[in-house]
Parts: sequence; structure tokens; C-alpha cells
Amino acid sequence: MPVGRVTELSATSDQSFEDAINQGVSRATNTLRNVESAWIKDMNVMIENGNISAYKVNMAITFILEEGEQPG
Repeated sequence: MPVGRVTELSATSDQSFEDAINQGVSRATNTLRNVESAWIKDMNVMIENGNISAYKVNMAITFILEEGEQPG
């Protein structure tokens, strides 16, 4: 039976929430093996001078441990 691990990360985009999510997932899949899912925990905007300057997402990435790896 597979065992998963969860790691949290934040990603920011000056374009949109969707772009921030895509950047976070892309970074996670380039760094981690066996990424299975991403849970978007929250989304917020950064504001400068009364305008939205960036879109930020905090996400939990779940990946499956390979045989022999132990959750730590």
C-alpha cells in the first residue's frame, strides 16, 4: 500500500491565481517525484498603492514515497 507525504509551498504571480497555481505545481513536479495532488489552502492578493500587484496561493502538495523511503 503506498504511503504519501505532504509538503507546503507558496507561489506568487503578477498575472492571476491560476498562473500562481501552475507555477507552484510546476516547481513541485520539477523537484519532487510521484506528485499526486495539490490542495489550495488559501489564496490572497498583494496590494500596492491601492492596486493588486500579485496573486499568492498557499498549497499542500501530496507525493507518494518510493519503495524503501520512510516518512520523516
